[in-house]
Amino acid sequence: MRAPSFWLDSLGPLPRRDPLPGDTTADVAIAGGGYTALWTAYYLARAAPDLRIVILEAEYCGFGASGRNGGWASGLFPVSPARLTRAYGADRADAMQRALEDTVDEVGRAAAAEGIDCDFAKGGTISLVRTPAQLRRAAGPGLLGADEARAICAANDVLGGVYSEHCAALHPAKLVRGLADVVQRLGVTIHEGTRVLRLSPGAIVTDRGVVRAGTIVRALEGYTSGLHGHRRHIAPVYSLMIATEPLPAAFWDRVGLARRETFTDERRLVIYGQRTADDRLAFGGRGAPYHFGSRIRREYDLVPGVFEALSRTLTELFGIAPAITHRWGGPLGIPRDWFPSVGLRDGIAWSGGYVGDGVAAANLGARTLTDLILGRETALTALPWVNHRSRRWEPEPARWLGINAGLRGTALLDGLSL
Repeated sequence: MRAPSFWLDSLGPLPRRDPLPGDTTADVAIAGGGYTALWTAYYLARAAPDLRIVILEAEYCGFGASGRNGGWASGLFPVSPARLTRAYGADRADAMQRALEDTVDEVGRAAAAEGIDCDFAKGGTISLVRTPAQLRRAAGPGLLGADEARAICAANDVLGGVYSEHCAALHPAKLVRGLADVVQRLGVTIHEGTRVLRLSPGAIVTDRGVVRAGTIVRALEGYTSGLHGHRRHIAPVYSLMIATEPLPAAFWDRVGLARRETFTDERRLVIYGQRTADDRLAFGGRGAPYHFGSRIRREYDLVPGVFEALSRTLTELFGIAPAITHRWGGPLGIPRDWFPSVGLRDGIAWSGGYVGDGVAAANLGARTLTDLILGRETALTALPWVNHRSRRWEPEPARWLGINAGLRGTALLDGLSL
């Protein structure tokens, strides 16, 4: 059995929607049941209520990263501003960043407008600096002093920090399940328990029938590699999380995170955490291996060594060893150049490759897809990631060797950077 995320477990038993009963037609058919799929259906249904929209999900809405992520709706983008500027110029690079930052507010606005209580709290995010090597890398404008950083998050050994207001903590499963209910009320048809096998212009082939539509949308993120012909498009790399028991007021009085700021630090191997609405620490990180052939299996969600490392890191950060109530994980999607993209070509639209920063980016991608599908030229359709094409990942075994060497090398560099 797959270990449920704390987020999904907190919602109790989930109702399942009926699978596709057989061949059908639509105006827009969407493969996937996460944020990208649901936000796309939401904005399309709002803009063009007469469209027949069908969503096809292999398990249930929120089964993938949308129901188990760290709950950061952030303005983060995996491509550096310098790289964007070199490739597209300063104006378009700035437009990309501003669009992502504005999207944080749009997620909160849309959730509130639709009555989705997803514990949204825009407290910003802080990246703590905790070693001299981290301090050297973080030096520059915007670096907080030790006292300023500790006033936000009083972890151990804090030498400084980098703060951004452009992030909100939220309950990801409440958001994705709430979105599914909203789009269904708007007239969108959702079929769960329906596995997409292949996409082609004008049709999605599933294990329960064929859906023919004028526009096909690929919104599968880390599960893209399971599609026929897509094995090397997106690499599914695992990220794992733990959640503590609710922590006492004395802990929060000492540590802070009073506005539910999300937190990380400047190590190279990504960690991420938040204070949940019920005063737990939800904490995750990379480090689990990539699996040969881009395989995705439920047993890969649970890596005891990674969970132990996450627990040790919490102790290192905050001087506590709390009871861990939940352990879970799953794949996220990484393109070969770490450059997310959104686009529409030959009747097939897509958005994804978010490299773990998809909570807000999926909303921006969905609004951009809406404009592209409806034939509107807007500021969103002019953003640098529109119709970007990443080259494919290398064939195996080069892909397996390269990704895992990168993960191990990153961890080694952190160990040496004292």
